[in-house]
Amino acid sequence: MNPLIKQVEYAVRGKLAIRAEEIRTDLETGKGSYGFNKVVSCNIGNPQQLNQTPITFFRQVASLCDNPDLLKKENREIVSQLYPSDALERAQTLLHSIGSVGAYSHSQGVPHIRNTVAKFIEERDGGHAADPTHIFLTQGASSGVQTLLSMLTEDEKSGIMIPIPQYPLYSASLALYGAKPVHYFLDESTGWSLDIDQLTKNLKNAREEGTDVRALVIINPGNPTGQCLEANNLRDIISFCHEHRLVLLADEVYQTNIYEPETRPFISFKKALMDHPVAEVREGVELVSFHSISKGMIGECGRRGGYFECVNLDSEILEQIYKMASVSLCPNLHGQILVDLMCNPPRVGDASYESYTGEIKTIYESLVRRSKKLEGVFNKMEGVSCQSAQGSMYLFPQVTLSDKVAEAAKKENMAPDAYYSHAMLEATGVCVVPGSGFGQKDNTWHFRSTFLPEEHLFDKFCSDIEKFHADFMDKYRV
Repeated sequence: MNPLIKQVEYAVRGKLAIRAEEIRTDLETGKGSYGFNKVVSCNIGNPQQLNQTPITFFRQVASLCDNPDLLKKENREIVSQLYPSDALERAQTLLHSIGSVGAYSHSQGVPHIRNTVAKFIEERDGGHAADPTHIFLTQGASSGVQTLLSMLTEDEKSGIMIPIPQYPLYSASLALYGAKPVHYFLDESTGWSLDIDQLTKNLKNAREEGTDVRALVIINPGNPTGQCLEANNLRDIISFCHEHRLVLLADEVYQTNIYEPETRPFISFKKALMDHPVAEVREGVELVSFHSISKGMIGECGRRGGYFECVNLDSEILEQIYKMASVSLCPNLHGQILVDLMCNPPRVGDASYESYTGEIKTIYESLVRRSKKLEGVFNKMEGVSCQSAQGSMYLFPQVTLSDKVAEAAKKENMAPDAYYSHAMLEATGVCVVPGSGFGQKDNTWHFRSTFLPEEHLFDKFCSDIEKFHADFMDKYRV
């Protein structure tokens, strides 16, 4: 076995999630005795697992693409009673460009869909053009991230700067490729802000120690921390990458999960780069940005669709990226179709516009309410402090745990926050992820929870956590 595989850890689907599945199986088969009747999976941003409603227009178009016989002329009268006209038209357009969803597409993704993505980026970023030949469709954002990380890794001295806390896709992938993670810490006391001086110091130290630092990863909006960077912060990061010759990898999959749009709107790194006042920077910083159908109000995680856009990359590098994409032949067509729909949803005047915007608004407003409610619950709990979620779909509260917890955890060969999280699962059925799985400052303990449980169940979900926490703190009080 490749020894690097043994170094890979992925806390989001780790021991706690495995135990949650064991309990779920017990509950389904009537085995064991638990003080709850269902497992609530708050360990991963998987909205439809927690019964978020799929977007109707997206599913209509997808179903028509899967069953093109419905689009035959002789079936149109009956089918038009079931499907709106714009869904029928979109499916016809997509199938004209795709052929069959059962066939391989271009390795970079269907050209028509890449054109759709390019138009979306241009509209999002205030008119800055995107080149569809520099866009790669992917199996979710994760596969694109892994492609770039593998290409950036030359040997064990290759370094990639990643945030702490971070989404463990990055640490796991770097472990697999044998690269060295170079950490920079987000400041919890200031809303998980990013300090350029710290970036500079950590980069300097790593290079002096012999690490060939090649790229900087930014997750914006943050995961697990939920912060959303301001325009001046984006500009400073871009200048930093230019000064120190770093590729900028921008994970922007939560760009529509923005809960304070007036004060903290989402600004893409592509827009920030194109708006940079220095031409040499605009034309010199190598940027790769990632997006996905798995998050936002769409939540189509299981369809595995996403894309990345390359800016200022050399043509020979693009050829190598294409070569690596071609090894997997193509991203799946169902995911590509959802990327097209995400980037070009119903517009004003379309038959589905009112229903589409109504569904999006309902999901969004509910997410805002749930994030604020859970934040309030956490901040009322003894020894817990929680920053607000400006974006994404998580909260990452800090919890103060006693020496008794640390001693009990050590006996089980666990970190204290992992011990706490396991106890929460066994008492409530709520599965979260311990902060030690994301990285955190020494002697601080956290856990990450989504706020995705259904709103009509949210009061019980919150009260179960409150009761567990109070009992746990009493049990391990010094």
